Amino acid sequence: MRVKDLLSRLQERFGNTLQDARLAAREVTVEIAPQDVLETCTALRDEADFGFEQLIDICGVDYLAYGKDEWVTEESSAIGFSRGVDANSAGRLPVLEEELSLETLQTEQRFAAVYHLLSVANNQRLRIKVFAIDDQLPIIPSVIDIWSSANWFEREAFDLYGIMFEGHPDLRRILTDYGFIGHPFRKDFPLTGNVEVKYDPEKRRVVYQPVSIEPRVLVPRVIRAEGGAEEISAEIDEPEKQTED
Repeated sequence: MRVKDLLSRLQERFGNTLQDARLAAREVTVEIAPQDVLETCTALRDEADFGFEQLIDICGVDYLAYGKDEWVTEESSAIGFSRGVDANSAGRLPVLEEELSLETLQTEQRFAAVYHLLSVANNQRLRIKVFAIDDQLPIIPSVIDIWSSANWFEREAFDLYGIMFEGHPDLRRILTDYGFIGHPFRKDFPLTGNVEVKYDPEKRRVVYQPVSIEPRVLVPRVIRAEGGAEEISAEIDEPEKQTED
């Protein structure tokens, strides 16, 4: 089955259930609502026309400030560093939190879970995107009863993005500490974190303390040869002069 044939069959089978369906990166990507996840995924697994028996991955996505670029590097200063950064995230520059409004950065829907499916029988791949309705408490149905491999994937998305998967039997952190506060992959989470860990020789144990790293903007470094671009171009275009003794 060709990729375009898969897209056509999905549109014919699920109709208005698909909020969006397109070809992206040589794969079919569809978007469905949270309330349609269980029924749609069960059909994609069980029906012979699809046969997606394997769930490869589930990843969370935070669309806060989606489409807004902090990095403007087309132009660089002559001294070799580009400072063309327009901060769009309080996570990158916590000191600017008062100046940044999350309302102006946020898209219509902020959090999504993206599923990657594989059909070995039909040699096809499918990407499913599901947006959570509530940004304050993002909830998406768990697909662990459809694909058991969803167990760790959903725990990871919960840990890093705070996405709740309703029906998961053991939804707890998997990468961060049990006492960790916040979700580190959210766009409004400080890149330096909120706390740091160190060993206290007096207490003879590991303790937490407020992070001591000063926030700063990291930008690409542009390495230039001495003399500037015009002099370099002249050296390339002008043939070497031969001198006679």
